[in-house]
Amino acid sequence: MKRKMDFIFGMLFAAATVVFIVLFLTNDTFFNWAFERHHNTLSWYIRPLFIIPIVIFAFKKSFTGIFASIFALFTSMFWFPAPAEKNPQVLEFLAFEMDYLKGPWTAPKIVMSLSVPLFFFMLLTAAWKRNWKLLLGVIIGAAVLKFIWSVAFSGEAGMSILKPASLGLIVCIGVLGYFLRKIKRS
Repeated sequence: MKRKMDFIFGMLFAAATVVFIVLFLTNDTFFNWAFERHHNTLSWYIRPLFIIPIVIFAFKKSFTGIFASIFALFTSMFWFPAPAEKNPQVLEFLAFEMDYLKGPWTAPKIVMSLSVPLFFFMLLTAAWKRNWKLLLGVIIGAAVLKFIWSVAFSGEAGMSILKPASLGLIVCIGVLGYFLRKIKRS
């Protein structure tokens, strides 16, 4: 894909992601519909895996690939049907997340929320510049901080993300390690 078209399509996916986030945060019907499906923990397991294509597309400097992957990561929370049976710990954690997202926007919450774009900036910068040590640090750091944040603010319910986050981290490191070795060989 030519560079100009790649950039245009990438920016369209970036805009679609912003529209999704605004719609998600401002439309209660959509918010509740999406969160019902987010109770399906399959979305919890696949979300960290989107780091892999984001990194690979940043390595290849493909704006379309990067922002399509980010769009997929954000929207994947509602790809699966609402579960028939709901885990009480998952219900408690998601109730916390819903309250957090719908609650007042205080200075600490704004600072914490800025960690999400900061994560993507650091992830993309590390991959774009092919700084594998920084990339590994960003991925591990984000997983650890997400877990700490979840437990610190939602208590025992935050433990519900440990298994999906850990598995996602292991798979990401394994696949990206394989990708790095493959690149070094060629």
